[in-house]
Amino acid sequence: MKKMVFGLAMALSLSAAQAADIVDTAKSAGSFNTLVAAVQAAGLVDTLKGPGPFTVFAPTDEAFAKIPKAKLDALLKDKAALTKVLTYHVVPGKVMAASVKPGPVKTVEGSNLTVSAAGGTVSVDKARVVKTDVVADNGVIHVIDSVIMPK
Repeated sequence: MKKMVFGLAMALSLSAAQAADIVDTAKSAGSFNTLVAAVQAAGLVDTLKGPGPFTVFAPTDEAFAKIPKAKLDALLKDKAALTKVLTYHVVPGKVMAASVKPGPVKTVEGSNLTVSAAGGTVSVDKARVVKTDVVADNGVIHVIDSVIMPK
C-alpha cells in the first residue's frame, strides 16, 4: 500500500513538473517554429509564459510560409510591427472552442478580430481554424492556417 501511494505521489509530481505554458506547448508541437521565433524576436516569451490565461490563435509554419519571404523578414526585424501582429493573435482569457461565439473579439493588441462560423468551419478574420483546444497550463491554443493582420 505504501509503495502504491508513493508511486501515485511521484506520478502526480512528475505530471505537474511536465505542465507546459503556451510557449513550451507551441515548441513541443513542432509546427510552430516560425511563431516561436517571432515571439522571441518580439520579446513576448516572458509574457506568454506568464500566468495568463491566454487564448492564442496560432499560425503554423505553413501559414507563415504564405507571407512573401522579404515581407516576413522585414516584419521579424521590426519589433513594434511584429509585436502588434503577434498580440493581434492573442485574446485575454482561456476560451475553449465550445465557448467561441461568432462576432468581434477584443485582442491583446487592442483592436477586434472577427470570429465567424459557416458550414462547420470556424474562421478568425480570414484564417481558418484547423485545430482547437490545444491546452496549456496558462491558456489554450487554436491552430489557424494563415497569419492574421491587424486592421
